Amino acid sequence: MENGGAVPSEKQQGASYTYWVREATQEAAPLPVPRKLTSEDLSSQPRPAALGSVWNRAGTWEEKNLNKWASDRIKELLKSVGFLEFSDGKAEITNVPKCIGDAFLVTVRNKKRVGYTYELTLTIKGEWKIREDNKMVEAHIDIPEFSFGELDDLQMEVRISEEKDLLHQDKLQINQDLKRFLEPVREILLQFEQELKDR
Repeated sequence: MENGGAVPSEKQQGASYTYWVREATQEAAPLPVPRKLTSEDLSSQPRPAALGSVWNRAGTWEEKNLNKWASDRIKELLKSVGFLEFSDGKAEITNVPKCIGDAFLVTVRNKKRVGYTYELTLTIKGEWKIREDNKMVEAHIDIPEFSFGELDDLQMEVRISEEKDLLHQDKLQINQDLKRFLEPVREILLQFEQELKDR
């Protein structure tokens, strides 16, 4: 009988099936022996810090209202801007009569997310030299709705309190000067955003 149709020998069969089987001659690492963990083993293991409340250890969903803190902090920061000097005068933020909005911290799947939406009105008082006289001027700056991450698009509208002695050109100059509050206000709000993120 020809060898082409013969059944392979036992040695040949064994060799074809040993690909996944350890040979007896190979050195194998010993299998690990299970052991019970001690309290020391458990206490030495680092635990991931869970965000949020004690009751929400899984960190599934938790929303925290930060409105009071945010409103108080925005007002405090804005009043710290101090005087801005102009070619013919100076002015400062004296009050924040309108600071309306929402600020929140949300924990979702153990990740922290913050956000806010606010509207502001600032009271500005200043002194300008107008036609050789020093005039005290009060104005308001309205900052329409702005949100987290959108401070590059911050807008402001200036309203000068009625002053009978001011000419149209004086009002235009004061308006231009007061628009210079945009940059310091933006910097203050960026600081507020960072503080909100760090909470």
